[in-house]
Amino acid sequence: MKKDKFKTELSYIKNEDYRKNAENLIEELPDYFFEVGASSTGKYHPSFAQGEGGLVRHTKAAVRIANELLNSIIGDVFNQNEKDLMILTLILHDGLKYGIPKDKYVRFDHPLLAANFIKENKNKTTFNDKEIEFLTTTVSSHMGPFNTNQYSNVVLPVPQNKYQKFVHMCDLLASKKFLDIKFDGDNIIG
Repeated sequence: MKKDKFKTELSYIKNEDYRKNAENLIEELPDYFFEVGASSTGKYHPSFAQGEGGLVRHTKAAVRIANELLNSIIGDVFNQNEKDLMILTLILHDGLKYGIPKDKYVRFDHPLLAANFIKENKNKTTFNDKEIEFLTTTVSSHMGPFNTNQYSNVVLPVPQNKYQKFVHMCDLLASKKFLDIKFDGDNIIG
């Protein structure tokens, strides 16, 4: 099952209903998400995020960074449900990175595709409208200030609140080449 790839990351979600919802949404992700690299060119992600399974490793790195920060003094500004929803947002943030159907290259509008994916699969969850709004606005703004592209007319939303800014920061850090996160298969070492 697809959710098994994120067993550790799902364990960070304390709200049992949220965890079950996360599992249901992970199962709906396209198969390619579990196979492709985080970048179609290799330009914007470190080596651990390249090659087969690289997008999963990038996602795991972003979630691990979030979990470490949320369990520090930084996390004191969030309640547990907010923490859980941000972890879930990070698990899903690049879930449709290459579009549906899969394109050859990363889709610039993938944050909007991920938000639509959450909305379209709401019936597979018990999330209320406020929680869906939290997830969709946070996932759609995860690119931060990198919200325009010379090859697209799409302008992505930029983070407006502390949740959106936190998710963007974790994704940004996980994409930095100066971070050398070690993996044993799909599991982060240490």
